[in-house]
Amino acid sequence: MRIVLAPDSFKESMTAREAVEAMARGVAAAIPGAVCVRLPMADGGEGTARTLVDAMGGTLLPVAVRDPLGRAALGEMALSADGRTAFLEVAAAVGLGLLGPDERDPTRAGTAGVADLLRAALDAGARRLVVGLGGSSTNDAGFGMLEALGARVERSDPPRQDWSDLVAIDLSSLDPRLATVDLAIACDVTAPLLGEQGASRVFGPQKGASAAQVVLLEHRMTHAARVLDRAAGTPVSGSPGAGAAGGLGAAFLAIGGHLEPGVELVARTAGLAAALAGADLVLTGEGTVDGESLHGKVVGGVVALAAAAGVPVVVLAGRRGQGAERVEALVDRLVLLSEADRTLAEALAAGPADLERAVRTSLAGWTPSPRS
Repeated sequence: MRIVLAPDSFKESMTAREAVEAMARGVAAAIPGAVCVRLPMADGGEGTARTLVDAMGGTLLPVAVRDPLGRAALGEMALSADGRTAFLEVAAAVGLGLLGPDERDPTRAGTAGVADLLRAALDAGARRLVVGLGGSSTNDAGFGMLEALGARVERSDPPRQDWSDLVAIDLSSLDPRLATVDLAIACDVTAPLLGEQGASRVFGPQKGASAAQVVLLEHRMTHAARVLDRAAGTPVSGSPGAGAAGGLGAAFLAIGGHLEPGVELVARTAGLAAALAGADLVLTGEGTVDGESLHGKVVGGVVALAAAAGVPVVVLAGRRGQGAERVEALVDRLVLLSEADRTLAEALAAGPADLERAVRTSLAGWTPSPRS
């Protein structure tokens, strides 16, 4: 029997790689002799670079970066075994987790550290850059990154807090190496730069912005959109995903990047479809399975590819959320790691052991359920 193991991380409990290994131990106990294809997954958010290098081989390298407040920090990037592809995630330089609770202020946070990651990848000789946009603390439309990469921003006097002094941004002076690489951007949101569903109004409060600051950020984005669209020669600000990572999506579009749903990009890069060909079963999972699991998340991506390949699916979850029945209707089984009454801290600590046990018990005597 050939079983593909393709889980997401179980947040605060297990990385995707640790989840794969726990699943493999459960499979070995339940079905001795089964062949496990280990393929840890991600959707473009935090942990994507590490997950891809785990799935494909390669090396994690430290990178000196500027954090969201411009302080010296240490990030990382992953380089594929052949050195041609670099896996980066903006959270490694400008992630919300790099700031203390009292430091979270998207009116101050900047994206220059993302330029540090890109330059490190270019210096390493990578020809393809895969960038995950999840987990940022910023809302500067990527202007910090663009300026650090060599773009020239023209402003009128006097400088204005709402960025109404923005005149233009010249992208012709960017690091010329960017024009020679494939810039693939993993994005798990479809938000445009502006409006009710845009970067500032949807994600600003999650990054620490007050109601008044959200208004200020939206003003800034309005002026940023105007100059970015003009510099790009196309209305990038209205594109789905332009508002991702506080507008980094729009900045990457303006310099020739192409945005893709994160789970699809990761699945294709890691070779999930090929791994599913001829498989007897696929195991996937995440910390909480709910209705959103089918929309841009690992579970939904795995389920869709498995259905196309005719491979049955078992989903494992730390907890069952609202709408989980929609996932359950599409798979052979939805299995909770534990029914025990525990505190959250206890459940997180017990995650690997619980996952191993849940796989072992759910696969004992396993046969796929018939589906129409």
